[in-house]
Amino acid sequence: SHGRGLFTNRGREDELRELLHRRLLVLDGAMGTMLQARNLTAADFGGAELEGCNENLVLTRPDVIRDVHAAYYASGADLVETNTFGAIRHVLAEYGLQEHAREINRKACELAREAAALHATKDKPRFVAGALGPGTKTISVTGGITYDEVLAGYREASAGLLEGGADLILLETQQDTINIKASLNGIRAAFGDAKRSIPVMLSVSIETMGTMLGGQDIAALADAVAHFDLLAVGMNCATGPDFMTDHLRTLSALTRAFTICYPNAGLPDENGVYNESPAMVAKKIGRFADEGWVNLVGGCCGTTPEHIRLISAEVAGKPPRRPHKPRRASVSGMESLSLDEDLRPLIVGERTNVIGSRKFKELVVGGELEAAAELARHQVRAGAHVIDVCLANPDRDEKEDLIAFFEKAVRKVKVPFMIDSTDAAVMEEALKRAPGKCILNSVNLEDGEERFESVVPLVHAYGAALVVGTIDEDKVMGMGLTRARKLAIAERSFDLLTIKYGIVPEDIIFDPLVFPAGTGDKNYWGSAVETIEGIRLIKKTLPRCKTVLGISNVSFGLPPAGREVLNSVFLHHCVEAGLDLAIVNAEKLARYSQIPAEEVKLAWDLLAWAGPGDPKHPAGFDAVAAFSEHFRQVKTVEKSPSERLKLPIDERVARNVVEGSQEGLKADLDEMLKERKPLEIINGPLMKGMDEVGRLFGANTMIVAEVLQSAEVMKAAVSHLEPHMTVADASTRATIILATVKGDVHDIGKNLVHIILKNNGYKVVDLGIKVAPEQLLEAVKTHTPDAIGLSGLLVKSAQMMVVTADDLTAAGVRLPILVGGAALSPRFAAKRIAPSYDGPVFYAKDAMTGLSLANDYFGEKREALLAKNREIQEFLRAETVAPAPVEAASAAPLPVVVHDAPPAPPDLKLHALSDFPVDEIFRYINPIMLYGK
Repeated sequence: SHGRGLFTNRGREDELRELLHRRLLVLDGAMGTMLQARNLTAADFGGAELEGCNENLVLTRPDVIRDVHAAYYASGADLVETNTFGAIRHVLAEYGLQEHAREINRKACELAREAAALHATKDKPRFVAGALGPGTKTISVTGGITYDEVLAGYREASAGLLEGGADLILLETQQDTINIKASLNGIRAAFGDAKRSIPVMLSVSIETMGTMLGGQDIAALADAVAHFDLLAVGMNCATGPDFMTDHLRTLSALTRAFTICYPNAGLPDENGVYNESPAMVAKKIGRFADEGWVNLVGGCCGTTPEHIRLISAEVAGKPPRRPHKPRRASVSGMESLSLDEDLRPLIVGERTNVIGSRKFKELVVGGELEAAAELARHQVRAGAHVIDVCLANPDRDEKEDLIAFFEKAVRKVKVPFMIDSTDAAVMEEALKRAPGKCILNSVNLEDGEERFESVVPLVHAYGAALVVGTIDEDKVMGMGLTRARKLAIAERSFDLLTIKYGIVPEDIIFDPLVFPAGTGDKNYWGSAVETIEGIRLIKKTLPRCKTVLGISNVSFGLPPAGREVLNSVFLHHCVEAGLDLAIVNAEKLARYSQIPAEEVKLAWDLLAWAGPGDPKHPAGFDAVAAFSEHFRQVKTVEKSPSERLKLPIDERVARNVVEGSQEGLKADLDEMLKERKPLEIINGPLMKGMDEVGRLFGANTMIVAEVLQSAEVMKAAVSHLEPHMTVADASTRATIILATVKGDVHDIGKNLVHIILKNNGYKVVDLGIKVAPEQLLEAVKTHTPDAIGLSGLLVKSAQMMVVTADDLTAAGVRLPILVGGAALSPRFAAKRIAPSYDGPVFYAKDAMTGLSLANDYFGEKREALLAKNREIQEFLRAETVAPAPVEAASAAPLPVVVHDAPPAPPDLKLHALSDFPVDEIFRYINPIMLYGK
């Protein structure tokens, strides 16, 4: 079974699931709050040395525990949690009770079952959830415990819960994803021991900083546990319901499981008293139900039977959330990385590989693991979305090196890891230490299914995506060279993995293999084109799977200057064919958009060359020789500073931005400042450069990593100019909060708005990037601003602005909002954002428009601005474009007035201008029509 279906219940699960589909279920409230109210003595706990060990009360005062359960059932709870939050061996050891772990769990379940039996009716069955908390030690935060020790502790506790008759197990208040995986696998092991299973629910604790204590956000958590087939996933403790709003909404949109939410009764005051009344908590949970985000609700710290009574009444009759979301292709580190995003290719940093990087190898061999891990972090700063790690040095112990490296790396790198090894045992050690969902690189059919057999169980145990090489058992040529062979092997691997081994298609990433194009080996002539077309075929035939390539293999053996060019041209064509992930050193990649046409042609000739006699070329043509000869000469010709200085200064500065280079930038800016104002420079050559970056990105000739490098140049230029700007007015006109919305890391535009507003008399509070709605609300309370500015580059950012506006409205905020970003339009602002908000929403197409809007709003033109804005937005909302019938559309005249008859050409022959500069032509093309229609 490879771990699949282990959470399938044989008992009451059908009844529980049927209820979850039919209505919202209610969990109980706090056990600790109720026990504190009983004023128990040391004797009640079994002696002074055991005072405070609530779990031991199931043995010493079973009547008290049974009464608490009964009180919650009487208040309307469908499920109660057993009094076993800390009934795990390493926690009980603090009281010397470790040998009673199994007994305490069993007895706690029996008490809850007795209470359930007294309150269950045919119309309202009652369930018992065996509750297990996070323990007192976490693998990645506190240390002091290992993965295997956590697994063993939860295996033992779960055995007691099974024996006591639990209907399900609730792993709650979890704070570290590595602990969660160990705990869930311990529960699985207990099911295996007992040869039966019950459903499992998981609830994590998201702190006020927006993550678990281990550092992961809710989306990354959802990715990391998706393979466990949990009954429900959700949140409890840490905060009151307000702070959970955005996290719950995010989780509800991502998980295929049911969702659970049971917050504290607000936050505790200085006396430890929770500040939200039963009515307040019930009302807020009711909103979650109204939004369709939850299936199970209840209370945590500070909640009582009265809270549960009102929550039960509040959600009665409200429809439950419908879990119907399709699977998504994603991996995670501390944050989630969707493989479906419009950011292809996602860059996999290749420098932390002892085979490919001499520097990394030397650091590992020399024991300089801190510096080796820093190399991983440097790649992330350079644009890598995933970090490939390979420690397969034949002269050393790969497992020991990996363990030592990962201890450092997981604390420095937030992005997902790709574990590059042929040893399943090494992969497993990495998976025990990585907090999220990794990529395993790789498996293939070279030895039949042997590799599948050793690695697939790791995917089921720990959760991972799997790279599958197009290699099989063929004795002559096992590696798929032709596009047809690549596809055939991919299809066979896909069938085996999905049908026989239970891997979901979204977790499969095919590697169609890259072969060196310039070694002269006739077996590889034309192989680059076969790889490109292989990608296209695999993507078309197996659309739910992804593709990956180690790009630099294609240029092996060629002159260094030529390697960068060939890699870039090859990557460009692979991305056009559908490549999803590229293993590459982004810093060593020549920018495709900046490569001279002659060199692009040399590179493509080499990639596509079918060998001597290729009919596409003259007799005697040798693509390898032509390419190598050219770049052997180029190698010695470095671009001299004097060449750059021959260009006009505006063009130099714009080119700095386009090329992502800071060479000579500050000197040129200083020269410009002698004659121009800083804002003229920003709105002139710098913005011209950024406009060109946008055009190249839209034309797919620039990748995301390059765009981010250009953004860094822009940021450096603006920072250099900022001290030279003069504040327009010494008194502050108004305070404006700026934020890039949740899920978006782009801040070029926002930073520009910040500087322009600040230097025109406004106080600016910049919250940075990836700002969740609750962070914005907290900032509004703290800074009491006069307006809010929301920015975002991605398409999904526009939707996040709608969500943010909705949350601001729910919190009673009515401040004016200025929205802007590449994905926004006046129509979207009018039709989607403004209706979600009770205050005015203004669309700013650029930074200067934002300044103009602020000046008008905080000046004497406010009423006129509001009236004009309302008029424009009402007009845009009233717009409707009804689809015309086919016949009518065909017959309708073109809405064009012809003032002058078009001139007749002298002839109708084809006239090709092969040497006409493309940049010159592009000035006459409307890019919005070209890319957007």
